[in-house]
Amino acid sequence: MSSRPTLFIIYFFMLTSCLSKNETNNSEWVDLSNDNSFKNWHTFQSDSVIGWKIENGVYVLYPNEGSKNNGLVSNKSYSSFILSLEWKVEENGNSGIFWGVNESSKFSVPYLSAPEIQVIDDNIYGTKDTSNFHHMNGALYDMVSPSELYANATGEWNHYLIEINYKNNIANVDLNGKRSISFPLSGDKWEELIYNSKFKDWKGFAKLKSGPIALQDHGTKVYYRNIKIKEL
Repeated sequence: MSSRPTLFIIYFFMLTSCLSKNETNNSEWVDLSNDNSFKNWHTFQSDSVIGWKIENGVYVLYPNEGSKNNGLVSNKSYSSFILSLEWKVEENGNSGIFWGVNESSKFSVPYLSAPEIQVIDDNIYGTKDTSNFHHMNGALYDMVSPSELYANATGEWNHYLIEINYKNNIANVDLNGKRSISFPLSGDKWEELIYNSKFKDWKGFAKLKSGPIALQDHGTKVYYRNIKIKEL
């Protein structure tokens, strides 16, 4: 019997296996900003979306004067995941990306319960002042500072790739393709990070290992697009 049919069968199964694997990998990413709608979102402690608009596929926050409570919160809760998104701010713009958000009525805003990856106009602090790096782009706000600043100029698009992995007790934050920070999510080192921050005495802070993600309303206009997430 010729070996060609056998080789063909082997090749066929290898090919279909690879295709199937690629299809699975592609389907693992969920586009949270698709369909030009807010179907995957609500504003904090609300059943609807307030203060945000969609313009050419971009989520834009139009802040209400005097209010900073319209953070955009995912309908679904996540534990270990990779989040990919693009963002930009205007001059003096300020926002952030939270995970493990607690929407209990005892928390008036997302940052009281959830750690934050900073989104900001770095010029607010001055890009050469390393003492403020823990409040600048690439930082775990007030907890972990990047060694370098990788954000583009104010008004330009930036890309975050954020891995929150409780299974391996590691978080990685890449800004514009460069590693900004890595840190543990539990244990003595994590507790030390909290202890040395403004959150030391905040009851309920960073307690949820599964919860929604949120895009912060900090009272200034901010833009987000291509928001995709993959659960680990």
